[in-house]
Order: sequence, then C-alpha cells, then structure tokens
Amino acid sequence: MKYIIFFFTLTLITFSCTKDFEDINTNPNAPVQVQAELLLRQVIYDYGDEMAYEGFVAGNLLGQYFTAIDFNLFDRHSLTEPQFGGNPWPTLYRNLRDNELILQQAQNNPVQAVYEGPALILKAYLTMALTDLYGDVPYREALKGTEGNVTPAYDSQESIYMDPGGILDNLEKGLDLINSDAGLTPLNGDLLFNGDLSAWARFAQSLRIKALMRISGRVNVSNELQEIADAENYIQSNDQNAVFNFSESQPNNFRMANLRAGDFNLFILSETMENIFNDLNDPRLETFFRPTANDGTLFQGFLNGPDASQTSISVADYSLTGRIFREEPGSLQANFMTAWETLFLLAEAAERGFINADAKAYYDTAVQLAFAYWNTTLPGDYLNTGNAAYGLDGNNPLEQIGTQKWIANIINGYEGWIDYRRTGYPALKTIAASLNNDLIPTRMPYPTDEAALNAENFNAATAAAGNSVNVQVWWDVE
Repeated sequence: MKYIIFFFTLTLITFSCTKDFEDINTNPNAPVQVQAELLLRQVIYDYGDEMAYEGFVAGNLLGQYFTAIDFNLFDRHSLTEPQFGGNPWPTLYRNLRDNELILQQAQNNPVQAVYEGPALILKAYLTMALTDLYGDVPYREALKGTEGNVTPAYDSQESIYMDPGGILDNLEKGLDLINSDAGLTPLNGDLLFNGDLSAWARFAQSLRIKALMRISGRVNVSNELQEIADAENYIQSNDQNAVFNFSESQPNNFRMANLRAGDFNLFILSETMENIFNDLNDPRLETFFRPTANDGTLFQGFLNGPDASQTSISVADYSLTGRIFREEPGSLQANFMTAWETLFLLAEAAERGFINADAKAYYDTAVQLAFAYWNTTLPGDYLNTGNAAYGLDGNNPLEQIGTQKWIANIINGYEGWIDYRRTGYPALKTIAASLNNDLIPTRMPYPTDEAALNAENFNAATAAAGNSVNVQVWWDVE
C-alpha cells in the first residue's frame, strides 16, 4: 500500500510540475517578437556602424587608400589573418538575418506591411555587399536555422543576381510594393529617410543602376539602364543620399574615434593615394590626411604592405589620416548610397555606350557633389584644366570616372576595391612585401569556421580552386 501511495504522490508532483509549464515559465513582460521598427533601426545602424569601421581598417587597405605600418598582415594580402578588421561575413549575415525577421513580420501581419518594400530593398543591398566581396555564398538556404537548416548550400553569384528572389528581383519587388503603398501606416525606425517612401524608391533605383553596372560585363543591361536614366527617379542630390550621421561623441560616433591613439596612428597615407592626389592637384588630400609631424607643409605617403619586422619608419615622417576620422567624427556619415556614386555610374554607362546620355555632364556634376559631400571647396579650374578635366589632353574618361569615384568612396573602402576589380581603375600598385605572390586579391576568403561548421557545402564551393583570394567572381571579366 505504501508503494501505491508513493507512486500516486510522485505522479501528482510530476503532473503538477509540468502542467502549464510553458505558461508558468514565460515572462509576461518579456517580448517574444521584436517590433519591425526596432529591427529596422538596428539593421540600418549596425550595418552602417560596422561597415564604416571595416571599410576604414580593412577596405581602405585593400583599396590602397591607407597603408598599415604594423599589425599589417591584411595589408600584405594575407586575408585569412584579419587583425583590426577584415571579416565582414558575420556582420552581413547578422543583418541579413534580422532583416529577414522584418520581412516575415511584414508578410504575415497587414499592420506591418509597409516594412516589406524597404526590407526587400535592404535585402538586395546587403546581399550585393556580401556576394561582391565573397562571390558564391549561402543565400537561398541561409537564415533558416529555426527550420533546422544550419548547413546551407552555396549559391552561384550569377543566380544571386539574376534569378527570382535575387538582387535585381528584390529591388523591383521592393519598388512595386513602395509604389503601391497608400501611405496609411507610417514607416518607423527609418534612420536613412525618416519614413519617406519616395526616398526609398530613389534609393532602390540607384541600387538598380549599381547592380546593373556590376554585371554589365556579363549581361546586356542597356535597356534597363536607359529606362532608369530617362525616368530620373534616382538619388540626384546630397540631401537625398542614403546615409545617417555619426555623432560627435559616444555612443553613436565613428568607432575609430574611440581607439587608442597608437592604434589609430597605424594608418597612414598610401603612396597610391598620394600620387593620385598630386597628379590631380586635389585639395581633398588635406581633408583626408594631415601633414607630417616633422614638416607641417608636407604630405607624405608610403607603399602598401611593408614587412613591419624588416622596416623601421618614423610615423612623424608620414601623413596620418585626417581630423575628420578622429577629432571631428560628427562630420562623418555611414554611407549606403549617394548622388555622386549614382552619377559616376551613369557617366560610366554613357561613356561605355550603354545609355544615350551626356557622360561629361554626369561626371562634372558627380565631382561637384563629391567635393560638397566631403566639405571641401572645389577649385574653380578643377574641371576645366588639368587631369580632372573630362577627356582633356588625351585623358581616359573611364579612368577619370573610376578614379574620382574611388576617391570619394574613402569611407567605403571595400567599394573602392570592388570597383577596381570590375574596372581596373584607378591603377593600384604592387605592394611592398606581398604574402600573395604580388597579386592583388580579387575576392575575400570565406571565414575559417565555414570549413568546420559547414564542411560539405564549403568543400563543394571551393572544389575547383580552394578558398583562393585570386579567383575572380562571376561578374569580374576584366
């Protein structure tokens, strides 16, 4: 009898402990779903903040804006050994994941429907950044961990750009949704445009121009580009730029402003940029860099990729990066897309014959906007005489367009490197002590944990050439 009583008591206790377990152990004050407006704010800020930092410490080395004088394996093109930066993979996937949550809410809840168009545009933007850096990447099976798929297959870059659900398709779908929205529900949490859907439409059209020019070596893009150019509903002025402002002080200032002086001072003017600025007699040299400490009238650069163990230099002999990056970070913006980038792309499209338009007019306006963006006075003769004047004295207009866009993209150093890979402009230098056989990398390597955590798909993606940084991505046909 005592065993029966014991069993009954144990059963009762067990039942009592498990009945309504989920209700009892759920905090009624804790949210189970983050609101779309908070996610949108988080995605925009986190990506802008992280990639501005990444662009400075890693992208600007690949693009040869800066030289790193120590802790510089990345500058020597050992890209599997990032030090201060050089691993944007987790930033991109984290923000793609959070953006996917916005999409799910927008598609499943009519009250949140206004977020679907912007979320599709952001998905296209983030995906473009990802695949332009790495080439083939997990895409259609990615972001499905809650469904049990934690080892996604890799998609080809061609399919990521061209197929349904890819970059171009998502931009067009996002545009359609924005254009059909009645505007009855506000778009909150929008750090880029303060809820202005017409601005999102311009952003999407500028991104379409960018994406089409990326793939123009592989696909005939003339008709689509001409249609966009004729409609003129793209970003055309600096007050329409897709940017947000950093603050002068923490917690929302540019991250480089918070580093120790010794870490900040690892980055100096590159010889590549010094030569280009001198060739153009360009006053932005004084905006982006400081005179040497030993000679307050001299700007001096250094060749990228020195072997720090074999090279002894005095920082006082070279130009450190400018006050705008440290003492005046409130002047900086996290840059997603600008008028000057859009117009440089259209100038290139016109010069290449993809569209019927005045390439010089696009170029001149883009240069003016780029100077204004960087708060630098444009010299009165800059666009009329010398090496910046469009096509003057045998100058190559495509090289001029590429060089000017590269200069202005100093806050987006990865973009400068990506454009170089696509166009060949401006001409970058063979670095001092290469760890990559004197080759300039043409893609980022996959992170090392992909080989461990997603081995089968990683091995399939790298079967032909391994995880080589010298394999060209699909659109790179130069």
